[in-house]
Amino acid sequence: MGAYKYIQDTFRKEYATKSPEYKARLIAIRKEPVIKTLDKPTNIPRARALGYKAKQGFVIARVRVTRGSGMHTHPVKGRRPKRMGSRKLTRKKSKQTIAEERAQRKFTNLEILNSYWICEDGQHKWFEVLLVDPKHPSIANDGDVSWITSNKHTKRANRGKTSASRKGRGLNKKGIGTEKTRPGRRARGRKGR
Repeated sequence: MGAYKYIQDTFRKEYATKSPEYKARLIAIRKEPVIKTLDKPTNIPRARALGYKAKQGFVIARVRVTRGSGMHTHPVKGRRPKRMGSRKLTRKKSKQTIAEERAQRKFTNLEILNSYWICEDGQHKWFEVLLVDPKHPSIANDGDVSWITSNKHTKRANRGKTSASRKGRGLNKKGIGTEKTRPGRRARGRKGR
């Protein structure tokens, strides 16, 4: 087993056992702002697997997202409380997608490459978002990530083009049973049928 595999297993065990290292990290992260840039990733193997490289042009941001389904307004028309439809509702997006969108709004000149989960408590979840500067020469000259410099990859998180967004829209599956997922569930008149 390589070094990264040991690091990944340690990271997983810390969360599973709620080790003192995990709790100390959580206490420190709680005191930070909602979006904070980092010098290096917390989970290096995971970041490397998603395309991160320790070179100029890469930026890491840790984003905090509130857990739960959010606030739902009561309907205006009269009905009994049981039929109000404001409980047991879930968000249409995953927390990871929301974190990516918030990072995109904060860093308008950067593009979202990917993101991954870091930690969570009863109130919040934290994700680390990998961002890339498409105008940086080291990115343009890197064959692995130079595709993101193209104009068709601008504002990927807001257009649902990241991995987390595609997973939430059911685009990771192909074949039988996924006939109605493309081009999108809400693509009226663009199904080609």
